[in-house]
Amino acid sequence: MSYLERKKRIIGTVYESGSLSVLTLAKKLKISPATIRRDLHAIAEEGLLTRTHGGVMKPDDNPLTSFVNKQSSNAPAKQQIGLLAAGLVRDGDIIFMDCGSTVFAMCPHLKKMNGLTVITNSLPIVAELMDCPAVRINLIGGELDKGRRAAHGQKALDHIGSYHADKAFVGVDGLSPENGLTASSEKEASITGAFAANAGNVYLLCDSSKIGKDAYMKFGPLSLVHHLLTDKGLDTDKKKALMRKGMKIHVA
Repeated sequence: MSYLERKKRIIGTVYESGSLSVLTLAKKLKISPATIRRDLHAIAEEGLLTRTHGGVMKPDDNPLTSFVNKQSSNAPAKQQIGLLAAGLVRDGDIIFMDCGSTVFAMCPHLKKMNGLTVITNSLPIVAELMDCPAVRINLIGGELDKGRRAAHGQKALDHIGSYHADKAFVGVDGLSPENGLTASSEKEASITGAFAANAGNVYLLCDSSKIGKDAYMKFGPLSLVHHLLTDKGLDTDKKKALMRKGMKIHVA
């Protein structure tokens, strides 16, 4: 049986049951536990299943790592951008990560890092990385936004201001050459601004559907970020307009 055939059967079986141990899954599919573990590692890297201690479950069964109507939107592009961004992280880095679903897509690729420190306001990121012994986590405190699974508010801003990171990985709800960076709410804009103010390099992770569009609140010029990481769906004219504004663009 090929990997693609096993992958289809594994995903179908787990989604039908909700969660299973490796041994139970191996018995159901008549595949060796060693092969199941190897396949689950690859499938989890794609975000299609979530590994648990000794088993696996559907992503939606985990209330911390499931975003409300966020992760499924433009998922392939977000996964590509997350992989590109993770490739910019080095062992020993101190990084800020915000609560956006595209930034969250970096997580599977950070698990093998050594000496990495992650400072984040995102509960899903904490849940995803907390079992990685070589990754140090600094959870930002503050008032919990239950929908975003993230801390916000003045306490969170004070916390961020107490640290300096080598790199910040952030998202936005919209950006355009005319209006710069825009957000759907003041609290998200303030968090992004605080990360940018306290990091050596700022990487904006944004799928192409948000580029050229403006959200509710203007909160910063394009110069607030050093690099834009996006997908190959970026329109050529929009790309040229952003580059004329001095933005460095990396396409996944």
